[in-house]
Amino acid sequence: MVISTKKRIKVVPMAVNCLCHCQPNCSISSLINILDFKNSSIRPVKNWKNVTYISIDMTLYTVVQLDTSLQSLTTLIWFNMAWTNEFINWDPSTQCSIKQVLMTGDNFWKPDLYVYEMTENSDKSPVTPYYTVEYTGKITNAKPMRIVSSCHLDILKFPFDTQKCNLTFGPYIHPVEDIIMYPKSNAPDVLKNSQKVFLSKGDWNLVNINVNDKTILSEGVTYSTVYYEITLKRVPIVYILTLIIPACLMVLLDIGSMFIQMESGERLGFKITIVLGFSVLLLILNNLLPTSKTAPVLGIFCCICMAVMVSSIFGCIVVSYMLMMSESQPNVPPWIRIWILKYLARVLCFKEKSFKKYGVDIPEMETYDNRSIEANLKSKKKTPKDNEDSLDVKLLKRLLMEILRIHEELVNSRNKEDVKTEWYAAALVVDRLVILVYLIIVIILFTVVVIIWMT
Repeated sequence: MVISTKKRIKVVPMAVNCLCHCQPNCSISSLINILDFKNSSIRPVKNWKNVTYISIDMTLYTVVQLDTSLQSLTTLIWFNMAWTNEFINWDPSTQCSIKQVLMTGDNFWKPDLYVYEMTENSDKSPVTPYYTVEYTGKITNAKPMRIVSSCHLDILKFPFDTQKCNLTFGPYIHPVEDIIMYPKSNAPDVLKNSQKVFLSKGDWNLVNINVNDKTILSEGVTYSTVYYEITLKRVPIVYILTLIIPACLMVLLDIGSMFIQMESGERLGFKITIVLGFSVLLLILNNLLPTSKTAPVLGIFCCICMAVMVSSIFGCIVVSYMLMMSESQPNVPPWIRIWILKYLARVLCFKEKSFKKYGVDIPEMETYDNRSIEANLKSKKKTPKDNEDSLDVKLLKRLLMEILRIHEELVNSRNKEDVKTEWYAAALVVDRLVILVYLIIVIILFTVVVIIWMT
């Protein structure tokens, strides 16, 4: 009995030792301790001629700001990068079926990746220091990034413009012989994933994202890169309501003011008021228009409209001057009679009936020869007296002299009225010329602007 008791006492410790050796340590820290990370500053390849392939993937979350004055684009993206470390691997069957671990990137090599178009440091990006390490040696870095990059803007069609901005990811030091970068997803997949999560602030819409890989030659060294071309379309509704519609209404109002009666001074004052209001609109436009090498069509349109408005004011001043001269100066210059009343009136389809509709009577182009009448009167005054004439003949001669004097006064009075009539007719011709030129310029300008915006 004593022997059997000893045997039982010896068997128990053997069983305990067996259980302790058969059950492995399943903590992740023990797995990390057995991994060989080598030098974290050296590219992890067993043969230095081996190339490290890095896959890049991006999902555009939102456009924070597209600063047209600074020509910069601020975006928030979800970035994914993966590569293989040849020194990291383990057998999941011997490590409690652990296939991947999350750890910080202090112990292993990371690619020297950056965005070529970046203009500011990404200190505001959310900090996510963890990397996913798989048993095959694949390391994945997935994190959100806030990128401020340069973007060349073409604002010719503002506010109906479409902008294209590039984000190019590539190494800073390692050439293409060391690192080759390639996109993980093609362009349709990137666009589809981005449109699912894209958050628009109401000013820009996501149209398309093109993805491609290319090599860049810099100072004799070739680098492998992956670039994303982001196409954004501006939402124009705000600019239509605040700029385009008010500008068009002011132009139409200025055209309508051309039909105010030209004798009254209300037209000139009304047009000056419109020009002042349009200048205020230009000040607002100056704060909203983006800066660029090429002037936007909307800015050119407003500047030309402003110039046409000012020119029409000069036309109104000329018409008012002609009406004023009709009361102060009795003679019409010959060039006005020839170039305005004769040739320009014909070009503008002015006929005698057209002038009569306004109560204007244009005499023939031949002017009255007052000098001949006066000479005739003086010659009659200087005729020698005929002593042999009777008293009746003398009375008849005196009566004839009075009749000729009355005729002279009537002719002079008629000439003055005709001069006023010609000044008024010239003002009508100039006024119609200003209206036609105004309408032609505005119609051509509207047509060109609409064609540029629609193409």
